[in-house]
Amino acid sequence: MNSTTKENFFKDKVLGHPAGLFVLFFTEMWERFSYYGMRAILVIFLTGVITGDNPGWGWTSEAALSLLGTYAMFVYLTPIVGGWLADNKIGYRMAVVIGALLMTLGHAAMAVETPTFLYLELLC
Repeated sequence: MNSTTKENFFKDKVLGHPAGLFVLFFTEMWERFSYYGMRAILVIFLTGVITGDNPGWGWTSEAALSLLGTYAMFVYLTPIVGGWLADNKIGYRMAVVIGALLMTLGHAAMAVETPTFLYLELLC
């Protein structure tokens, strides 16, 4: 994609709105889908019994909720760092690309059921 195509993409209108707005919308939509989806199933998975049709990891509720609270804290604190990086170092377009790649890596890490990958996916 050459620079003229990139410039025209962000100047064009889609349904009367700037085309970049749709990029922002879908990025934010998947980020929220990821966050609320993780919140909904994380504690259930961690506290589930180790045997049965839907095995979990058998954690105590206190440990699972503590991990969920730490995850939620970082979800709301890391945008401060990301915003600073986007404003001062890498630019907003590159920040969106890096954020999308991190979310993708986090979702891919969910395919491996080990404690190391659990923390890696939550970190991403």
